[in-house]
Amino acid sequence: MQVDHLLRLDRLDLSLVWGDRALLGQEVGGVTATDLEDPARFLEAGEIVLSGLVWWNGADDPAKADRFVSALSEAGAVALLAGEETHGEVPEAVVDACRRHRVALLAVPAHTSFRAVTEAVYLRQWGELSRRPTDHYALPENVRADLDRDLERGASVGELLDRAFAHLGTPDCHLLTGSGRTVALTAGAARLPARRAAELLRGTRGTTVRVEADDDTAFDAWHLHLPEEGRVPPRVLHEIAELLGRHRRREDRRRAARAAAAAELMDAVGAAHTDPNRVHGALTACGLGDRRAYTVVVASLEPGGRARGGRAGGAGKAAAPDAGALDGGAAPDAGAAAPGRARVPVPSGDARDADAAAALAEALGHLPPAVAVSVVAERPGGEAMAVLAHDEGAGPELRAVLGEVWPLVHACRPGGALHAGTGEPVTTPAGLNTALSQARYALAAARASAPSTQRLAGLDDLRGLESLVAGIPDAVREVYRKTVLGPLLGPGRASHATLLETLEVFLAHNCSWARTAEALHLHVNTVHYRIERVELLTGRDLSRLDHKLDLRAALLCR
Repeated sequence: MQVDHLLRLDRLDLSLVWGDRALLGQEVGGVTATDLEDPARFLEAGEIVLSGLVWWNGADDPAKADRFVSALSEAGAVALLAGEETHGEVPEAVVDACRRHRVALLAVPAHTSFRAVTEAVYLRQWGELSRRPTDHYALPENVRADLDRDLERGASVGELLDRAFAHLGTPDCHLLTGSGRTVALTAGAARLPARRAAELLRGTRGTTVRVEADDDTAFDAWHLHLPEEGRVPPRVLHEIAELLGRHRRREDRRRAARAAAAAELMDAVGAAHTDPNRVHGALTACGLGDRRAYTVVVASLEPGGRARGGRAGGAGKAAAPDAGALDGGAAPDAGAAAPGRARVPVPSGDARDADAAAALAEALGHLPPAVAVSVVAERPGGEAMAVLAHDEGAGPELRAVLGEVWPLVHACRPGGALHAGTGEPVTTPAGLNTALSQARYALAAARASAPSTQRLAGLDDLRGLESLVAGIPDAVREVYRKTVLGPLLGPGRASHATLLETLEVFLAHNCSWARTAEALHLHVNTVHYRIERVELLTGRDLSRLDHKLDLRAALLCR
């Protein structure tokens, strides 16, 4: 495992602060966590060093940071992973010291635990070790041979899980995703509610091992969880996880082979002029042609919290390097879908598209297959789109389930802004284009109401002018804003900004002169004067309801 591999692990959400190609290509031999001012005697060559920087104070002499980083360099540490929780960001003195001593520097966000980083390193190293030819295995030879045969013949993940633990007395074991979706469980294990399962994965009780896959994300990664600690030897558990990882990679390849059919469906549904025959054919090719109703869902994921761009002067964080630029290959970022859901590789290399699709597919994975079957694909511009096929009348139930699990999916990467919109169910392929327009409108409303966190919205959430205006295309909003408020938007007139503020407060206080004056700490006569100026410049009469709505809508279009 090399240092740059850590930047590719989506679930860790690390960012590169400083480091060149040579430093990022160094092999990682281990992990040490320390907050000592001088950690030299506890370090070994080849290790990455985790530090919360508790030893640093903003008023300290930069020489203190230099001594700490110098100790890392002299011990042969390959990188410093600095936690951002203590100081909000990596101090400039630490950045400068790492640059002087040529120690790669990565930032660890507050929502990523040092335990998660440590586990990621050792699991990756174990996985690489387990793929090397060896005569030493923890699983009995006959069990391992049987499992390999089962894998080759196409056994389901549930069958593999049961048979892998059978020789151990079949202890309770759940194969879970980060949002609490149960992928499989052993025969005697009780099915866990999604919220409870997600809590167990984030807690400290029991034993949890991540199943390594090539293209998974924080949203759809698999985790083996045993509620009883010590029941299964660690190496046995890791060998079982490696077997399940091989199964996952095969399933991902099969889904990628079906990408063309999913892409054709999304293109047919999103076409400017709907061709019902084309849409019906695309639905049939995806295995969705025999259902009586369809629902369209669109989703978007925007990075939140920490910006990855550098600050002026080059002393801040640099953008995380493209994995392909480092090793000559493509950056593995697209996530694998829930079982039975098709995923499409990202042709553009836009990680937002892939991650949004992974999040959407994970949410849809919580729906019972008997209720709905879905196809998910990435679309340009950071949008993911899904078509759900289901029975008539199942629409409200689907929306309710998605509403319950959407916060759980967002919790897999809480720093991002995760939004989704659902259209109304339609009963014919020709209606899917309209359903897509509805879903996009609802998505815009979700973004407007919760811009920095998560929300899933439907048309029934369009309960006010603000949410209605949010779905109007930006170009149309801009034209309307300039048309209605144009005289108040001209440059060089500070008084116009004051008039806009007064108008907004006046409308927010139901056109009450007294309450507006109180809110702005003005005399009532001043409010009268300013509103009269607004009416004169805009040609609106604020005693008329329709003119009030015109101005309110224009303000919402800003």
